[in-house]
Amino acid sequence: MSEHLSERPADAVLSCEGLQKSFGSVRALSDIAFWARRGEVTALIGDNGAGKSTLVRCLVGVHRPDAGAIQFDGEMHPFSNPDEARKAGIETVHQNLSLIDELTVAQNLYLNREIVRRVGPFALLDRRAMDKGAVAMLSRLSINVPSVGQRVRRLSGGQRQAISICRAVGAGAKVVVMDEPTAALGVQETANVEALIRRLKEEHVSVILVSHNFDQVLRLSDQVWVMRAGRVVASVRAADTTGNRLVALVTGAH
Repeated sequence: MSEHLSERPADAVLSCEGLQKSFGSVRALSDIAFWARRGEVTALIGDNGAGKSTLVRCLVGVHRPDAGAIQFDGEMHPFSNPDEARKAGIETVHQNLSLIDELTVAQNLYLNREIVRRVGPFALLDRRAMDKGAVAMLSRLSINVPSVGQRVRRLSGGQRQAISICRAVGAGAKVVVMDEPTAALGVQETANVEALIRRLKEEHVSVILVSHNFDQVLRLSDQVWVMRAGRVVASVRAADTTGNRLVALVTGAH
């Protein structure tokens, strides 16, 4: 079993090399090489403080790295901000979901990209078109909600997570980054979100999954990257490893 796959494959959709980031005197990332293949689920694991969140934030434009190169979809970056990454095709589903409770499902799905129709000099929201588009988006990923006109605050945690993921895909994302997407969910809602992640893969959407749940990582991912103390210490194919081995890699045990 190879635990270090240093050569970036030709089908990598998002990758970095030599990435470094410090906050004052604290070195958060040291010489990071990472890649995610097109159409795969790529997991990123490690203890708290290992550097996972900092790496993801550098990749999606929240932080600007001090050194190193980032490549996305064949072009060199880094992104100056998350909006730039989003326009290029990288969406991030945060733990706080970034949904607006008092808006409907359809309004959340079309947030910041509303459909408008012109009536003379006026631009009016085309709610009917957004409702129709929302139904199509949800149907594409087999997501069940009572109604696209339902306010998001009335939905369950799993349904809210599904709406966030659907919004990312509906915006045309090539890569969806998920940070602990099932951390606050029950067993059935976790299963529903995991099924949704599998459907993203069927749609050839690449997923980067940050998770502390190693069973989930092995169920869902194709590639697993292990971080410890700001460094990548291993990269393995999920089919070639075990939960016990991942624990040993994360902790540094032999």
